[in-house]
Amino acid sequence: MDKSQYKDVYVFIEQREGVIQKVAFELLSKARELADLLDEKVHALLLGHKITDKASELIAYGADNVLVVDTKELEQYTTEPYTQAIVQILNNKKPSIVLIGATTIGRDLGPRISARIGTGLTADCTGLDISEERNLLMTRPAFGGNLMATIVCKEHRPQMSTVRPGVMLKGEKNTSRKGSIEEIKINFDSSKFKIKILETVKEEKNLTDITEAKILVSGGRGVGNTEGFKKLQELANTINAEVSSSRAMVDVGIIPHDRQVGQTGKTVRPDVYFAFGISGAIQHLAGMEESDYIIAVNKDKDAPIFQCADLGIVGNVNQIVPLLTERLKKEKEI
Repeated sequence: MDKSQYKDVYVFIEQREGVIQKVAFELLSKARELADLLDEKVHALLLGHKITDKASELIAYGADNVLVVDTKELEQYTTEPYTQAIVQILNNKKPSIVLIGATTIGRDLGPRISARIGTGLTADCTGLDISEERNLLMTRPAFGGNLMATIVCKEHRPQMSTVRPGVMLKGEKNTSRKGSIEEIKINFDSSKFKIKILETVKEEKNLTDITEAKILVSGGRGVGNTEGFKKLQELANTINAEVSSSRAMVDVGIIPHDRQVGQTGKTVRPDVYFAFGISGAIQHLAGMEESDYIIAVNKDKDAPIFQCADLGIVGNVNQIVPLLTERLKKEKEI
């Protein structure tokens, strides 16, 4: 393979019902950083229907060029039409790097694309950098999160990676940036469209996504049971926070998976992260260690969570949480 033919960083812009997802802006910011190291350009792949008006916003967040595929076939996400469109673009444009969010859509789309264009894919990355040889260094947890592996795709192009939402920092919007918008026409093979969406049913939820929360009250095995989490919820209500948890509480069915923080859950960056009864296994730390301020409460003074905490309290969670809630309620009344 003549790798000299391949250049620039491409980002798949995930949108749902015309709303660009936060992970797309996070990836654009990281792509901008990588492209600057390579002295190359950032291209945004914007696919959907009636979404062309969103292109200028992508330029403001770091794209030099926006490749727009605006067609009825892409109105709702299904694997085959999106795969055909992106594969045609990648085969024609020959990018060096392709970044995709590790969302439910990205985890479905990424492997299909990499298989069709004959390259590797490093999934669920938490770190990206450029080596002295101008290869993409893709870092992700390995062996159950017990170590971090940095993977290089030396022999094939493009270098593909899916990146977990919340891991990369979203850059500042700069409306003065200039860029180009290119409309792309795709020759679809509709005979391969085997899936058709007949109806979309949405579940109503009043909870804020934990990745968007400014304050998180998180519980682990030390909280114990549903009654313990009711105490956490009362504390969260007092300080306008959201409740989250470690994997242990999800596995026993006390907390739903969309509230899980960690390697197999979500990556969060709140202003304040309360860790109640969480030991601090590396799998959990991977999802919350970038929080601005971490407060840990655990009865085990040697718990690993204290090593990354800004403030640590050794004690019984079920005794401390009600006392803290009562004290904070009184502070609010003053």
